Amino acid sequence: MKKEEEPKFKKVVDAADGLSLGISMVVAVLLGVGVGIGMRKLFDIEWLFWLGVFWGIAGAFLNVYKAYKKQKRVFDDLGKEERYSYKPNQEDKNE
Repeated sequence: MKKEEEPKFKKVVDAADGLSLGISMVVAVLLGVGVGIGMRKLFDIEWLFWLGVFWGIAGAFLNVYKAYKKQKRVFDDLGKEERYSYKPNQEDKNE
């Protein structure tokens, strides 16, 4: 059987995926601030700005949580592979 070949730019895509988490956090907060400013001007209620900021921060935390779940799934799949499983030595069994 032929071993599956990795895509040519796999390392670049993986690096960009990790970098995108930081960018998505900043974008989520900025979008929340923008929505808050827009709602404050539209409805002329001061606390709506802070509601938008809260939504942006909540969105950033949601992005972190989604990235964590994705990485955990990848590492769990990696742990199931034969070469990464724990195999006790004969000396460990005798102790």
